[in-house]
Parts: sequence; structure tokens; C-alpha cells
Amino acid sequence: MENSKDLRRWLDDMQLPHPLVIAGPCSAETEEQVLKIAHELKDSDVSYYRAGIWKPRTRPGNFEGVGAIGLKWLQKVKEETGLKTATEVANKNHVDLALEHDVDLLWIGARSTVSPFIVQEIADALEGTDKVVLIKNPVNPDLSLWLGAVERLHTANIKKLGVIHRGFSTYQKTKYRNIPEWQLAIELQSRFPDLPLINDPSHITGKRDMVFDVSQTALDLNFDGLMIETHHDPDGAWSDAAQQVTPDTLKQMFKNLKMRKETDEEAEYNANLSNLRAQIDVIDNQLIDTLGKRMQVADAIGELKKQRNVAVLQTNRWNTILGKMILEGEQHGLSEEFVLRMFKAIHQESINHQEKIIKA
Repeated sequence: MENSKDLRRWLDDMQLPHPLVIAGPCSAETEEQVLKIAHELKDSDVSYYRAGIWKPRTRPGNFEGVGAIGLKWLQKVKEETGLKTATEVANKNHVDLALEHDVDLLWIGARSTVSPFIVQEIADALEGTDKVVLIKNPVNPDLSLWLGAVERLHTANIKKLGVIHRGFSTYQKTKYRNIPEWQLAIELQSRFPDLPLINDPSHITGKRDMVFDVSQTALDLNFDGLMIETHHDPDGAWSDAAQQVTPDTLKQMFKNLKMRKETDEEAEYNANLSNLRAQIDVIDNQLIDTLGKRMQVADAIGELKKQRNVAVLQTNRWNTILGKMILEGEQHGLSEEFVLRMFKAIHQESINHQEKIIKA
């Protein structure tokens, strides 16, 4: 995407408040519900009113959306409140119906982003549109797949593009519904700093009492906006009840959230920042040096195992190390999640070294 700077222009030209806020129910359930929530949000920081019309569900038999009738309800939202509207599309038919009903913002969901065929079908249907199109990350942590979807839309001459970070599925049990994998969103941001980046704390957390903290983290990381599921009666919602907040809660959140400056020109701040970054650079170099030495020891272990015809993986030893490092990490202010991820990566690299030696 050579002209990626053009991608930010639509966001700047619209002169929307920062952060951009997309809010509304997970699913459009009834006309009354859609309009009630919209009227409660019309005098807030919300720029786009979202509602799921078609709901992709993991298993059949659950509520899968009201279908096209819900688009008429979104038209009424715009007429009565002035809010712009947003919904998810997953095929050409969805796109055609959404455009016919003048939906302002369309997003491609995580289950659709995983399929280049689906993304291409949507891109072809949207070619040349002036609507805002956002692409959620795929369910699996694959940055190339995410960027590939963006490139397909960009190639279709869609100028108002952005991405939504909604977290990634994992078989591990964590406090999140979908683990954030912040580093992937940060890497995408570093590659394409002009691509608007929206955070979806509702799907990352799966729990309404965690939405504020994840929203603040996203703002601390300079995200451009938030998509937050909002319902007047969250516990009675027909889908994703646990992660939706009330309109009043949303309004209070935006009073409490701290908006960060991108930088500060004050000399003392910059001098202190440069000094701290220099310390980080030294420590990072030491980390690489230490890891290199650790792999040299792993190589020696690999040679010994090769001589004695011993298996590379020693599960009991690995579990002992992991338990010990989690306790050590806690004493140094490191979360269990971080220690697990770090040592699993180190362990895998050690195994790779030893396997290479044994196979040689």
C-alpha cells in the first residue's frame, strides 16, 4: 500500500472527536430496542451507531440476527437522531443491502477476514464506494492475513479504510475472551502508521467490567478509536450479554478515560525520555546476549542427548522450570501470562536448536 497516507485523510477530513467512538448493541433485536438505545446515545461522544444485522455464530441454533429488516431500523436511527450507522457484512448480498439502506460504515468480521475468498467478494461488491470500511483482525493471530484483507480492499479503490483490533482466539484459558496480542496491533501500526486503528474491548474482554481497562490501554497505545457494545438492558440481550455496557456506563467511561498526548515538546521531558530509552537499549542488548548464551548451552545439551540417544523433550524438567519462573516473575512484577509466553518461546527455540543438532 504505497499511498497509505491517503488512508488517514478520511478520518482527519471528517473532523471527528478523538477517539472515534462506535457504539450500539451487539445485535439489532427489535425496532423499539434499536431506537431506544440510539436515542440514549445521541447526545454522547458516539460518532457511529453499530448494530449487528446478520450474526455469524459458532454453532447453529443461536440467534443469527434479524436480517434485512434491521437495516430499516438503522435508517430510522439516522432520521431520528442524526447518528451515522454501522453494521457487519459477510458477503455480496449483505453489502448490496447495506448500501441500498445507506449504512455509513461497514466492517468485515473476524470470521470473514480469515477467508481471502470472502474478503475478495466483499471488496468487489464495494469497489469504489465512499463508505467507511473497517476490517477486524482474523480470529487467529496472523498479521499477514489481516494485512492481506486490507490490501484487497485498498486495491478495490476503497479510500476510507481502517482496521479493528478485537483480539485473537486461543485454546488457553485466560482472563480474556480473545487475547489482545497487543504486539500484533502495534506491529501493524508501525508498518502502516497512517491506517486508522480501532480497538474493540467488548470482544477482547467478553466481560463488561473489563471494558474500561482495555479501552484505556488502547488509548495509551494511541489507538484512533473504540468500538464498544452498548445495550439498554445488557443482561437481557439476545447475544453477547456479558460484554455489553449500558449507555449511561459508556458515557461515564468517557468521562473517566484519560486521553494521552502523542508527545510533549517540553525539553526536560524529552531529556528524561531519551535517558530512559538509552537504559532500555542497553538492557535489550544484554537480553539478546544472554539469550544467545542460553542457546549455546542448549546446543551443548543437544550434543549430549545425541551421544546418549535421549529424547529432546523432557516434560517433567520443563514443567519444573515453568513453575519456578512464574514464581520468580511475580517477585519482579511480571504477570504469569507474560512469563508463560516468554518462556514458551525460549523453550521452543531451545528445542529447535537441539533437534537441529540431533538430526545433523
